[in-house]
Amino acid sequence: MQLREYIPSDVDQLAELFHQTVHSVNGKDYSTEQLHAWANGKVDLQEWNRSFLEHYTIVAVENDRIVGFGDIDRSGYLDRLYVHKDHQRKGIASAICDKLEQQAGKQVITTHASITARPFFERRGYRVIRRQKVVRCGIELTNYVMEK
Repeated sequence: MQLREYIPSDVDQLAELFHQTVHSVNGKDYSTEQLHAWANGKVDLQEWNRSFLEHYTIVAVENDRIVGFGDIDRSGYLDRLYVHKDHQRKGIASAICDKLEQQAGKQVITTHASITARPFFERRGYRVIRRQKVVRCGIELTNYVMEK
């Protein structure tokens, strides 16, 4: 596996990976209705590209295919961290997270972790600040504000 910085031509693959990952990996913790509200397949690619370029964004590549990605903004907000459903539990999320945390330096890092991702972040030393409900497309989803 190779880690590299994001380039604009990655955006389509990242959007597809996001959708597939949410619908397969997060299915044990969220209902079908919640999964569709979270990842409905209609990502604004221009907005995602802009946000990836503004943030420090890392892409994991294996055999010329993107298998994971993550991004963090200048304030230390770890926005997205997703690994392809067929590449879970191989250390990819940890490797991406290591790079994102290094970029943040000594500042506090905050993330909004899904029910599924919470144990991953807890193993990395993040602590839950609060449980929250967010509304996407009129549907409530639970996640956790966490920081390290």
